Amino acid sequence: MKISVGADHAGFALKEHIRQSLAKAGHEVFDLGTHGTESTDYPDFAAAVGRDVASGTAERGILVCGSGVGMSIAANKINGVRAALGVNPEEVALTRQHNNANVLTLGARFLEEAAADDLVRVFLETGFEGGRHGLRVNKISQLERK
Repeated sequence: MKISVGADHAGFALKEHIRQSLAKAGHEVFDLGTHGTESTDYPDFAAAVGRDVASGTAERGILVCGSGVGMSIAANKINGVRAALGVNPEEVALTRQHNNANVLTLGARFLEEAAADDLVRVFLETGFEGGRHGLRVNKISQLERK
């Protein structure tokens, strides 16, 4: 799978871990930064990853900042992005099954690497159920066009 990843300075270390894990698993990973721990602005990376996903360059996106919330808010400003904060595996599964989330955001201050790995795995392996959920996702898309 083609996956774009990005982080601000607070999420850099966890993003690096995730990037390496994804590459080892055989995914094609586009690292859109940041590339160090110097202070950066999370909306820049959320926009870059969001645009990759919305354009089809990447099938999914993963964003990391301190809380995961800022990345989620910023990424959701890009038409075609459905970003969701990953807190536990069950919620991440539901974001895929019911909301067809295409970007996962993570809070580096609240996750150990193993927990982040589990959330990423669930995000990548869980499919969208469609049906009544597809009707609702279509309504979200209509909101973007108005």
